[in-house]
Amino acid sequence: MTTPESLEVMLISPRLDAARLFSDLRLVIIDEIHALAGTDRGAHLMSVIERVARVSRHDLQRVGLSAAVGNPDAILAWLAGTSRRGARIVNPTRVPGRRQLLICHRPDLIPLAQAAAHVGKGQKILLFCQSRATSEAVAETMRRAGTAVFVHHSAVSREERALAEERFHHGSDACIVCTSTLELGIDVGDLDRVLQAEAPDTVSAFLQRMGRTGRRAGQAANMTFFCTCAESVLQSIALVELAKSGWVESVVVDRRCWPVLIHQLLALALATDGVTVDDAWAQLSRVPDFQGIQREEFDRLLDWMLRDQSLRLASGRLVLGPKSERLFGRRNFMELYAVFESPQTYQVQTTAGEPLGTLSQTFVDRLVEEVSCFLLGGRAWVTLRLEHQGRRVVVERAPRGREPSWGGFLPQFLGYEVCERIRLILADGEVFGYLDSEANKLLASQREAMLGVVGSDADAFEASDGEIRWWTFAGGRINSTLRYAIQAISEDWTVVPSNFWIRVRGKDLDAPAFRVCLKRLGEPMLWQDEALWMDVAESLPNYRMSKFQSLMPAWVEREVLARYLLDVQGARHWLRAADLGSVAA
Repeated sequence: MTTPESLEVMLISPRLDAARLFSDLRLVIIDEIHALAGTDRGAHLMSVIERVARVSRHDLQRVGLSAAVGNPDAILAWLAGTSRRGARIVNPTRVPGRRQLLICHRPDLIPLAQAAAHVGKGQKILLFCQSRATSEAVAETMRRAGTAVFVHHSAVSREERALAEERFHHGSDACIVCTSTLELGIDVGDLDRVLQAEAPDTVSAFLQRMGRTGRRAGQAANMTFFCTCAESVLQSIALVELAKSGWVESVVVDRRCWPVLIHQLLALALATDGVTVDDAWAQLSRVPDFQGIQREEFDRLLDWMLRDQSLRLASGRLVLGPKSERLFGRRNFMELYAVFESPQTYQVQTTAGEPLGTLSQTFVDRLVEEVSCFLLGGRAWVTLRLEHQGRRVVVERAPRGREPSWGGFLPQFLGYEVCERIRLILADGEVFGYLDSEANKLLASQREAMLGVVGSDADAFEASDGEIRWWTFAGGRINSTLRYAIQAISEDWTVVPSNFWIRVRGKDLDAPAFRVCLKRLGEPMLWQDEALWMDVAESLPNYRMSKFQSLMPAWVEREVLARYLLDVQGARHWLRAADLGSVAA
């Protein structure tokens, strides 16, 4: 049992003969393959497998295991790589099992944690939280309620996590409060219940977490959601209903995974006495995640890295340059073995210096000064200043009217399918038997409040006080793309997207003007204007997407940012499916 990072160490280490170690390797089994495919870490894994395959005498048999993937054909093709073996999907018949689901509403974290302590009394439970800050706050409240609680997230030391797993494994009345660190892989023994604070972002995560239960004979798989707001209740219902219909997210494999290509160039340059340019291309072009990159682009990248001194040529071989040695040379190049970084956090403070908590790097990267509004500690805050040097976010209380609703700014993009299912839930009167009375009341109030918005396409936007809110329910990436399209139509408007709506403010903005804008959004020429979208890519905020970003030329960095923040094809497809003609009428 190993990891991509450990394999990288073996391949790089001058003290280990990789050819001797791996020459008789015949079989590679990858568990939870859906969690790797389509990610930088998955590209890293496939790269090291292809490097190992070059020194094995056998055509490696590759086996991927997953219970939650929507497009197994694509994952099979990705996993096969350069193997010449026949490939097939093995999908055994499943006996439907019992499921116990409950979605509860609690007004804030304290009653949420108290309810979790009550539900879990006398049982072994996992309580999943969406952030480290939430997990710490919930755990503290549960401890005060007398529950034996262990905390498990990426900021807790490895030793403490191992201790929590061991003590939990042998206990009978205990709870591990965790983030996604216990969603996959780690065996903590038989569980009685899985609890979820708020809602996960994907159907896959929901199924993985619920799947930690129901493994004992006669036990039903179960999950209880504790939600503090209407948004969370709706999102939980959407995940459950999508799972019941048999739908789960497809994994999109990135065939132009520039960050890992750069990482692997550095790894090859660090190993033994470096690597020739042609051999580097021969090795890396075998990897599915790099096969969308042409040799001319590869050579262009290398020219940049040589000029930038992250690589250098010595006797015709690529070796690490002074810039890479300065960035990654600490602790014997320890930081170069992994494509991911250790999680970073920012302290959140008021203008008076009052500490409010912490936010993750990925959340902070999407904040915009004097625009973004988020919830922390049960209150709404406006981002005033981002101090990256001191890793601080300075905020002030959000005025009434700027408090984030259930469609507010989220730390992660939700997919179109989840958002569209939420729209359908709001639009119809279906009764869900797994909601408690408070969650039912919240659902009813949201349906009433949104009646004019979700009833028809023609009512999809609201205009008031110089502001228009267009309820698209299109998901984060599509709405982010529509934002830039709207700004291209009217540069005087300020556009802020969320997962569910797009808010527009600006000069000469009223309902007729916005209808004209919607009509123009439906024109194909807008989406075929390559110069426009190149300009959009140029204007994207310089978010930190990869630890290797400082080694990227500008043209690569723009592409990486655009692929994450934009979905031009998805936006075009959504616009074609939407009845913009009736909206613009």
